[in-house]
Amino acid sequence: MPNQIVTLGKAPRSLFKDNVMEILPEGGNLNACLTCGLCASGCPASGLSDMDPRRFLRMAALGMDEEILKSDWAWMCTMCQRCISVCPMKINIPQLIFNIRASWPRENRPKGILGSCDMALRHDTCSAMGASEEDWRFVVEDVADEVREMQPGFEEIQVPMDRKGARYFLNQNSREPVTEPDEMIPLWKILQQAGADWTYGSKGWAAENYCMFLADDKDWEHIVRTKAKAVEDLGCKVWLNTE
Repeated sequence: MPNQIVTLGKAPRSLFKDNVMEILPEGGNLNACLTCGLCASGCPASGLSDMDPRRFLRMAALGMDEEILKSDWAWMCTMCQRCISVCPMKINIPQLIFNIRASWPRENRPKGILGSCDMALRHDTCSAMGASEEDWRFVVEDVADEVREMQPGFEEIQVPMDRKGARYFLNQNSREPVTEPDEMIPLWKILQQAGADWTYGSKGWAAENYCMFLADDKDWEHIVRTKAKAVEDLGCKVWLNTE
């Protein structure tokens, strides 16, 4: 029987994998995966759409870009970075996820995240709920007045807005003033009792940034710079983001 030569072809290259390895000299070597499964064991998105971080990473390592793009799992990942913390090789899977999200046409990305990002760009408040400076100021003042009138021991509570020179600039999730304003009160009380030197800003006060989750670098940066400018304009020393 004549000898037969079997030639094994190389796996196709993955643009997603190559980009991560170029961006992250440390933690970006996706080829270092030991397939131990620790990333999948603690991932809150494991099992969704029959996918987990280990399988997703192996698909990228094997150059299965087309198959990866057919899966919605990249949008189910919370990018919490638990996978990095437990990975013995410290492989940055969230960066891989981010690159994959960014490869989707913007208009095809999840409408909830897309809408929240676009809403935050409407005002310098950066609110994903679309709250304007006037809306924000009205809600804060109204709720603070109610606390002073209705809650014994907090008749003198202060909820400063745009106070220059305060040590702490406090961000707030914008869903709270819009849908659950009473949820802001406990933090105010803690700050009051601690004697903290703090302020809200009328601009850049929203804590969330959905453009980051959308993998929209340009608008993500715009929102961060808007918030940073608000902190700098008031001369605050510490930026407290509740998210």
